[in-house]
Amino acid sequence: MGGGSIAAKDGVYPCRRALWSHRRRALCDTRRHPCDSENSVVAQSAQAPVALVTGAARRVGAAIARRLHAGGAQVALHYRESEAAARQLADELDALRAGSAAVFRADLLDVDALPALVSAVVARFGRLDALVNNASSFYPTAVGETGLEAWEDLMGSNLRAPYFLMQAAAPHLAEAGGSVVNIVDIHAERPLPGYPVYSAAKAGLFGLTRAMAIELAPRVRVNGVSPGAILWPDDGQFPDREREAIVAHTLLKRAGHPDDIAGAVRYLLFDAPYVTGQILAVDAGRSAHL
Repeated sequence: MGGGSIAAKDGVYPCRRALWSHRRRALCDTRRHPCDSENSVVAQSAQAPVALVTGAARRVGAAIARRLHAGGAQVALHYRESEAAARQLADELDALRAGSAAVFRADLLDVDALPALVSAVVARFGRLDALVNNASSFYPTAVGETGLEAWEDLMGSNLRAPYFLMQAAAPHLAEAGGSVVNIVDIHAERPLPGYPVYSAAKAGLFGLTRAMAIELAPRVRVNGVSPGAILWPDDGQFPDREREAIVAHTLLKRAGHPDDIAGAVRYLLFDAPYVTGQILAVDAGRSAHL
């Protein structure tokens, strides 16, 4: 990871030591960004990696952005409609480290807007080291009642947009020896009843993640994270009894937290130089016996 003086050697993703230096005293401003055993910090300069997170304004996307920023990355916060939340998050992160966060609006269903989004991020930060395809639509689609609009929305946000964003970002990521993490779903492998289009779209993203790991190797690593019961939908799609049944089916008997996903994303982006083409389930063991 890293462009300029920090480059991949012989097409191999740089080791953790090159990015997350053990010389933390020299790299950390403890007044604004404390260092501890859980949060390595990169040099806060032009060498700090830049991560684009889609759907970063709220929920899991915001948690991912915060975790990457806490590790020293500069973050490009994509949003479509949640401008106020995105700007509030950017202000929060900039207060910790000036100039380290910026917001970018784009409709991910507009394929022509995706190269422009990547170009805007590179123009702002001068580089792109990491892409997190997090933005997603999620709702049921009853067979016999599903219209083309729902199909296009679910396939567009969950499969088409990640592909075209990876395509647009690939040259910049290759230059940096960078990495991609796609947010998949445990139901990519075991479809969620009542959600056939969503499940199919995530299944496509599962396969696409592995395919792009092949296509972009050896300069770019591509992995995925499959969340389980982390955050319930805001619209109350799952009543309490369904939530309780889902949690009861996990091995740990509890719901997860957005930070669980954020930690997995950070690991795959910056701490796993020999990992690519893999999908990491973060689901309290639920997928082990679905």
